[in-house]
Amino acid sequence: MELEAKRAPGGAHNYAGIDVGTVRGSEKEPRWGRCPPPPELLVVGLLGTMALLVLSFGGGGLMPIAPPRTELVQRPDAAASLVHGAPRRDKPPASSSPRHDQADARLLGGLLSPDIDEKSCRSRYASSQYRRPSPFRPSSYLVERLRRYEARHRRCGTGSPLFKEAVKHLRTGRNAARSECQYAVWTPFNGLGNRMLALASTFLYALLTDRVLLVHAPPEFDGLFCDPFPGSSWTLPAGFPIADFDGTFTMTSPTSYKNMKQAGAIGGDHHLINVAAEALPAYVFLDLIQSYTGAAFCEADQRVLAKFNWMLVKSDVYFATALFLVPAYRRELARLFPEKEAVFHHLARYLFHPSNDVWGIVSRLYEAYLAGADERLGLQVRVFPEVPVPFETMYGQIMLCSEQERLLPKVAQDNGAARPNSTAVQPRDGMKKRLTSILVTSLTPDYYERIRGVYRSNRTDTGGHVAVHQPSHEGAQHTEARGHNQRALAEIYLLSFCDRIVTTAVSTFGYVAHGLAGVRPLVLLRSPSPETPAEPPCVRSLSVEPCLQAPPAQHVCDVREASDIGALVPYVQHCEDVHRGVKLFS
Repeated sequence: MELEAKRAPGGAHNYAGIDVGTVRGSEKEPRWGRCPPPPELLVVGLLGTMALLVLSFGGGGLMPIAPPRTELVQRPDAAASLVHGAPRRDKPPASSSPRHDQADARLLGGLLSPDIDEKSCRSRYASSQYRRPSPFRPSSYLVERLRRYEARHRRCGTGSPLFKEAVKHLRTGRNAARSECQYAVWTPFNGLGNRMLALASTFLYALLTDRVLLVHAPPEFDGLFCDPFPGSSWTLPAGFPIADFDGTFTMTSPTSYKNMKQAGAIGGDHHLINVAAEALPAYVFLDLIQSYTGAAFCEADQRVLAKFNWMLVKSDVYFATALFLVPAYRRELARLFPEKEAVFHHLARYLFHPSNDVWGIVSRLYEAYLAGADERLGLQVRVFPEVPVPFETMYGQIMLCSEQERLLPKVAQDNGAARPNSTAVQPRDGMKKRLTSILVTSLTPDYYERIRGVYRSNRTDTGGHVAVHQPSHEGAQHTEARGHNQRALAEIYLLSFCDRIVTTAVSTFGYVAHGLAGVRPLVLLRSPSPETPAEPPCVRSLSVEPCLQAPPAQHVCDVREASDIGALVPYVQHCEDVHRGVKLFS
């Protein structure tokens, strides 16, 4: 029997039907249990307990306590999707740990500062309660560097005298010789998953180079996230000298570092280091979109870029991986991230906290779909237009992966028909049947409808319940629409709350979800052509890290053209889903 939420006429669940509309500061917290009993019942229960204890001691000892009953059900191997087999929490419980342990978990092991008011950003301190404990702990050095960065952000951030002075120099059109504050201004490009990967990478770059991260937030991006830094905003203020970001920062822009080098505006490669800071333009545009990511990862380039007080970064890739290939940064990165595969996991949990509006959607969908489940499985399906795999082919690949990895609960069948008198193991009378919730995220409803139909028509061979949910299906990606991005962010977070996650190859949406969760997902591999099924259907990722799908070219810097960029350092390897791409692993 399937447990279903209310659904809209179009097939997707109706957000309004389960009261998940946007809420401004007054959303109800998730209900983790039943309401407490009235005081008179507590008194009666206490008296009864005391009487039993008296009788027990009078008989020569305490009455024996019956052992808890266990369900005899076939359980999929949930631990296989975790990095270190951390225990699963069925739902966010009230912790019985000592107070300092609760505070440590709330602040993600020191990753977060407690200096931001909880009411202004409810997700900041609450989201960790919705997912398993992280198998990774941030290094003490990373925590120290984050606190130092926050102090610099307050000192140099928007509204400060130093920021006003830096903007004044920016208006002159020339770079200042000396400046106490330097800035990395990030501007969004491509879909939400791409944006989150690129923004996390830009923050890491700012951390390494002692810059202050500022965000250009167009209307469709504004209001998705809380400010992550206490005491100062990361959003560019109104009246910033550069207004037309889309028109100004293109591949042909003369302010692009790549184009400056090619035009000789900052000297040839052999004279880069000798360029005087005051001779440089007021800002540099670092163009790191997929079509060109090899423009700035040589050490000579980094020394020149360090002289610019203002840097504008535009990217749609996880270029943090490329920073590990720059020798000058390796020692610092090793101190920051002893566990290489946890880089994005730590950065994302530090930076990305859904706004109260988005968190209202997340918490209500969690309550409706996932809160009461014994097992939560997240399935993210994305078919890209360049390889338009037919529905039946993709669905067949999902089923093959499920059979291979024991993902979906098996149904009790005999030659395709349900067996009403199955001899499969059933829960004992009075015992709670196991509930598996399957969360499907896709632009179309087809996969949700097919999987839901399987469990509507058949019982599982363990007698448990299966609930299948899909929050939305929008047909196409609409990155230009703020509402679309709010729903996409909510679904990314819901996926990250699942115990096991299955993602689609090449999908940055999936990268962000499993990165936040800190799990190694199963990856549905890409078909070589629309007519040819992928073989094997899926593989287990060897790392939590996202893939840098477009790494710097093999011939950059001092690397010979024949060198394999995936073998330059021992902690970088090629990705499972994009062979030319590279990723970090421990």
